Amino acid sequence: MAQGTIKSIRDDRGFGFIAPDDANKDVFFHSSAVEGRVFDQLREGQRVEFEVGEDPRNPGRTRAENVRLIEE
Repeated sequence: MAQGTIKSIRDDRGFGFIAPDDANKDVFFHSSAVEGRVFDQLREGQRVEFEVGEDPRNPGRTRAENVRLIEE
């Protein structure tokens, strides 16, 4: 499972971007992909783990799935 940091979040639009630890390109995530926590409680700078999948709305682009907050 990949890990990263929430780089930006758009509460009003229900999505955000994660800066993965092992990649140069940010990964999109949707509020429906967040597990175990309410989306609007997430904040920039929090550490998360996630799986990378293909975005069905935009072939060729990846997105984060099963996003979970890493408790520190």
